[in-house]
Amino acid sequence: MAVAGRVEGERSGSRRLAKIEELEAKLRELKERQQAVEARRRTLESRRERKADTRRKILVGAIVLAKVERGEMDRAQLMRWLEQGLVRADDRGLFGMPAQAAPEAARSS
Repeated sequence: MAVAGRVEGERSGSRRLAKIEELEAKLRELKERQQAVEARRRTLESRRERKADTRRKILVGAIVLAKVERGEMDRAQLMRWLEQGLVRADDRGLFGMPAQAAPEAARSS
């Protein structure tokens, strides 16, 4: 009788352990899913913010160019800003500006 009770107790104990392992596996899976959902949300938010930033830049640029074309803003001032701000040859080329010479430190290396 004692042996039968012990065997029954061991079986219920192993069933409990199996159930705990099953629940822990399910919890891990749910946590992984939650992390994936959160990563997608952050990616979408980042993409949305980059698009909004690009749109702001386009609108500001369009306004500045329109003001220069209408004579409401000094073209020379705009060109000074561009001269200071643009370093890539292809960007400078868009405004008919020559590529910048390499800095002295880079040439002497």
